[in-house]
Amino acid sequence: MSDIRSLPVTADLVDYVVGHGTWPIDDVLADLRAETAALGGVAGMQIGHDQGQILTLLTRLVDAVRAVEVGTFTGYSSLCIARGLADGGRLLCCDVNEEWTAIGRRAWERAGVDDRIDLRLAPAVDTLRALPTDEPIDLAFIDADKPGYIAYWEELVPRTRPGGLLLADNVLWSGDITREPADDDRDANLAALRAFNDRVAADDRVEAAIIPAYDGLTVARKR
Repeated sequence: MSDIRSLPVTADLVDYVVGHGTWPIDDVLADLRAETAALGGVAGMQIGHDQGQILTLLTRLVDAVRAVEVGTFTGYSSLCIARGLADGGRLLCCDVNEEWTAIGRRAWERAGVDDRIDLRLAPAVDTLRALPTDEPIDLAFIDADKPGYIAYWEELVPRTRPGGLLLADNVLWSGDITREPADDDRDANLAALRAFNDRVAADDRVEAAIIPAYDGLTVARKR
């Protein structure tokens, strides 16, 4: 029987966590969050400050020089990854929305990391398939359309170096991941995530664990 733990993640608790991390919320991050919130309901796609700190830390842990992000939205996660890159490091961002990524571009410039980021506005799977196989990736972060997760994974794993990290967001889908999806379009994302989680768990190319925080974050290490 699994242990049952209960830790209500309140706004005060998140503020406490962020306040005790190495990377505080500066004006660029605060303004980016506010500008994204003004977009309305889609703002929920943006990661929180606490997850941003984890992305920066994980990027530093692997001393990442080459990083890839699939799904950029307004650029918060990419800013956090870019800040963690080793000297001379580069982040390739894959997205299809020019309006939302334009917000990110402005934030990257203000933060002084725009020279580390290469944004490609095209279907991500096409961008990934065009990547060379002889320039290994140190860290990859998947946070895009859920039905595309397995395709992105299959392009990224072979291109990631041994010891490199692959991260995937939203893998617990607000806790619904244990529920069998209905056979309709409303549960298409849930079905896609369940298939993705099963694929990662069975993939002997990696060692993986799911962190039951944020909306579920897969952390996988390439063998």
